[in-house]
Amino acid sequence: MRFEGTDQYVATDDLKVAVNAAATVGRPLLIKGEPGTGKTVLAAEVAKAMGKDLIEWHIKSTTKAQQGLYEYDAVSRLRDSQLGDEKVKDIANYIKKGKLWEAFEADTPPILLIDEIDKADIEFPNDLLQELDRMEFHVYETGETIKATNRPIVIITSNNEKELPDAFLRRCFFHYIRFPDADTMRDIINVHYPDIQKNLVNEALGIFYEIREVTGLKKKPSTSELLDWLKLLMAEDLPMDVLKSRDTRSLIPPLHGALLKNEQDVHMLERLAFLNKQGR
Repeated sequence: MRFEGTDQYVATDDLKVAVNAAATVGRPLLIKGEPGTGKTVLAAEVAKAMGKDLIEWHIKSTTKAQQGLYEYDAVSRLRDSQLGDEKVKDIANYIKKGKLWEAFEADTPPILLIDEIDKADIEFPNDLLQELDRMEFHVYETGETIKATNRPIVIITSNNEKELPDAFLRRCFFHYIRFPDADTMRDIINVHYPDIQKNLVNEALGIFYEIREVTGLKKKPSTSELLDWLKLLMAEDLPMDVLKSRDTRSLIPPLHGALLKNEQDVHMLERLAFLNKQGR
């Protein structure tokens, strides 16, 4: 089964090729791109399109690779042994399965999302090399080997917060999601708001891309923030001339709190608007 996008997710041709290629060669698909380009949502949409279960492992700065395999609760076993609980005789009662274990023992090949892998320690990707390559791992406490019955399709996302090891990159099929151009963005908007006025979209997109092109922004507004902004514009039912105006604060759009997420960027745009007026 091939991924061709869904009604709720606008996938470019090169992204479709990447997903299907990774599934064909059996390699993890490493997805990079700036925040808000749909990296995390991709896994859910691939699962939906292919009719597969989705197993999600969201990585934090404290996450260890071992947690994706299993965790042994030695403290609980010690406590139960002191209480004379019979279940201490079976160590398997104290093994908690991780997301990779769940994916490996699934009856049908699932989609396994390892989200924001670059948040973890630099050694985290290397610690998963063998498990993702061989699709198996050993449980030392029980002596069993867990091997994938059906090889899952692994999708790994990264925000480029830190460089990933070369050995890890060699084992992945890589794709970078470019930020959508205006035409693709219109398609995305139509998926979420099919009844939105075209004039509103045109004016809003002009302002949105104008802001993104400002040099020195700490955080450029993303696709998700544009969608939130459009939702607010429709809810407030602002007159079109509010967006079309090019006065002294033209770089600061109405309801800009949906687009700009820190005071430095707001102050920068206010300063640029002032300089623009002074130059007239």
